[in-house]
Amino acid sequence: MPEDIQVRQRAFEIIKTRSFGRGDIKLASGKTSTFYFDMKPTMLSPEGAHVLSELILARLSGKGIDYIGGLEMGAVPLISTVSLLSHVRNEPLPGFFVRKDVKKHGTRKLIEGLPVDDLRGKRVVILEDVTTSGASAMIAVSAAQAEGAEVVMVLSIVDRGEGAVALYNEKNIEFDSLFKAEEFLAS
Repeated sequence: MPEDIQVRQRAFEIIKTRSFGRGDIKLASGKTSTFYFDMKPTMLSPEGAHVLSELILARLSGKGIDYIGGLEMGAVPLISTVSLLSHVRNEPLPGFFVRKDVKKHGTRKLIEGLPVDDLRGKRVVILEDVTTSGASAMIAVSAAQAEGAEVVMVLSIVDRGEGAVALYNEKNIEFDSLFKAEEFLAS
């Protein structure tokens, strides 16, 4: 299914209004910046979750993906809505998430949402809300690979354009983003 231009434009508007800001901020990568993206207000709004899920499923169409996953906390809200929308479309795409640290109680899992060994031999996409260097999503990539998954793509909602492309090229993993930071900076 091709990406709907009107859906993409609406997603852009929601991100710009709810999640894009200017001002000095320290990023997860440790770098400082004069602009930022806090994607949670977009991902947790009903319309934002819907349009982003539409765009994600369009971007993954025809790639033979078995699972969508990502690192807590950035990817979790969208993994749920993408999985739900895929079910509604009768094209189920189950999700999972990777903890930053192994849970210290209960099952003590690093990867949540799946039965044991369910990633082995599966084609997986790792979802990220915002990428800078790509290091955060790489934690989820490594965890999925350690469970035997083939990570075929890292998909970011917004790429800040500060190293993720080079990192994933080096790792021989396809990298894509729905939006680039420069689109918001130019508007």
